[in-house]
Amino acid sequence: MAENTYLIRGAAILGGDSEDLLIRDGIIAGRGKDLRDDDATVIDAAGLVALPGMVDVHTHLREPGREDAETVETGTRAAALGGFTAVHAMANSNPVADTAGVVEQVHSLGRASGWVDVRPVGAVTVGLAGEQLAELGAMADSRAQVRMFSDDGICVHDPVLMRRALEYVKAFDGVVAQHAQEPRLTAGAQMNEGAVSAVLGLAGWPAVAEESIIARDVLLAQHVGSRLHVCHVSTAGSVEIIRWAKARGINVTAEVTPHHLILTDELVRSYDPVYKVNPPLRTNHDVQALREGLADGTIDVVGTDHAPHPSEHKECEWAQAAMGMTGLETALSVVQETMIETGLMTWADFARVTSFSPATIGRLADQGRPLESGEPANVILVDPAARWTVDPHKMATMGRNSPFKGKELPGSVVATFFKGHPTVLNGQLNTPYRYTDDATPAAGAVSGT
Repeated sequence: MAENTYLIRGAAILGGDSEDLLIRDGIIAGRGKDLRDDDATVIDAAGLVALPGMVDVHTHLREPGREDAETVETGTRAAALGGFTAVHAMANSNPVADTAGVVEQVHSLGRASGWVDVRPVGAVTVGLAGEQLAELGAMADSRAQVRMFSDDGICVHDPVLMRRALEYVKAFDGVVAQHAQEPRLTAGAQMNEGAVSAVLGLAGWPAVAEESIIARDVLLAQHVGSRLHVCHVSTAGSVEIIRWAKARGINVTAEVTPHHLILTDELVRSYDPVYKVNPPLRTNHDVQALREGLADGTIDVVGTDHAPHPSEHKECEWAQAAMGMTGLETALSVVQETMIETGLMTWADFARVTSFSPATIGRLADQGRPLESGEPANVILVDPAARWTVDPHKMATMGRNSPFKGKELPGSVVATFFKGHPTVLNGQLNTPYRYTDDATPAAGAVSGT
């Protein structure tokens, strides 16, 4: 049998008709009925759904500097198990990814690991301090070919600086991904501002803190003619603002996290810090608006905002606990439960919001491609009928802060093919892809948003 040839038999392509996929030397060499290749390793995919590899626009891999929380190796193992073939690594590492040197380090660590394509996100400002633009051009020209820039975790709240960033990235078709949070409206905030915060006596985080920044930034993007991406949208009002902006032709995209599609601030009544996250869990009204916004295309993509923390930073009193949840290994299942099993979306829609659109936003030329002959073989096989119970201690991520601990979820990733190589088989890690040259993945070759 040829080492790099695989024949996937009888998979439902994007949830549609059952067909075969032939993978050879990293490329989809054929698609159709009753394909044959005597040298191929045959994979029986009856009952499975074949999808393009998922692309996460929002992952925290923590390395360099926070290897006590996660490493590129452990985070990308988790990503592969979750069905991802590419992740964007956020800049809030230590040192911050605000120079060509740091983003190239992250890029190199990703290639050395070989589980998924790791695309560094560059910081917008030096040290995430919000005072001076970082080396945007140098990061764009580096081996990492950065196209997405974000101070995620901190809002670029100075409108002049935000305008300059939006203008600057136009030169290389970049995008600024904004963490929408007006800091003066959220000083000391611990959870969503509303009925539950009033009862619990916790300082509230008002929806307007997010919505006011989004409103400002879509107008700035319109003014300078640049691309804007809004991270982790969490309120019904934000959905309406983005819908309004798109109707005006403003070049804005947005993401929603899996946890904001299903969890509400009612869970905070337990005072369990696993539910402490930025932006905070909102109300059921917000959850329903987010689902509708994702279904109708107002929200473009699902981004995990995978944020692992050491146990001691989460297993403490609420006020002192770090904000964030893990998400790479549960994202597919949560979206299946909230969007597909509710009838709001199909598997083809799932591919749009988890693969096609994220790859376009990040300008990843070899990701988010159709499952057709001649295309890169970044493919996953999903068992939609599977049920599994979340056990954070059995996950590949170092973070144990999953809000779905003990919850039964639908759907499981059976296989992940990255560049035609099976990184995951039978639901278990197989072996990583090994790069054989120093070629840098193409960026900037995708047209679209």
